[in-house]
Amino acid sequence: MKTITPPTIIIDEEIQWDKTKTIVSKTDTYGTILYANDVFASACEYNPIELIGEPHNIIRHPDMPKVAFKALWDALKNGQNYHAIVKNLTRSGRYYWVITDFTIDKDENGNVTGYTGRRKAVPDAVIKTIEPLYKTLLDIEKIKGEKASELYFEAYLKEEVGKSYDEFVIDLFAKETVKENNLKKEKTIEKAPKEELSKLKKGLNWFFFGETNPQ
Repeated sequence: MKTITPPTIIIDEEIQWDKTKTIVSKTDTYGTILYANDVFASACEYNPIELIGEPHNIIRHPDMPKVAFKALWDALKNGQNYHAIVKNLTRSGRYYWVITDFTIDKDENGNVTGYTGRRKAVPDAVIKTIEPLYKTLLDIEKIKGEKASELYFEAYLKEEVGKSYDEFVIDLFAKETVKENNLKKEKTIEKAPKEELSKLKKGLNWFFFGETNPQ
């Protein structure tokens, strides 16, 4: 089977894709792509057939710290669904940012058979918040190693955020989406009704699954 070769030149330019759609992919327990919808293929600039059988990390952008993916895999292996903000790499070397909802696929006997990832575009404000953190983690990895980056990440979440990464992502996304949608134009996010934020965070399930035709 032919293996896709990642781009050798990285271009600091966002790819244009339909941000109203949901990117969907399925992998086995090793992260090998079993299914990719047309939205996924369009965003990353590969043919859906090309993607089948390839490792999902072919779209991993070099700006992403490894610790972010370690946290993801640790959660999934512990049977926990997971959300993450990810910068992905396209075939031409460009990028696109998404919020990802991971779910665990199981057979009729309860055995884990793989994972399904659904991805949507995120508000620019979310990227502006998360990008500096990822850069810091990546710099630590390069200079001090992956373990140091992991320890810093854990301390950052505990001391500065007070939440797990998953909770941090959900809350950040919910707050910035309230702003972007102008649910209360005359109010700042601090004044936004708590029920609106609560509704949106609970509505992440609808956010990823509510489309009648995610293809």
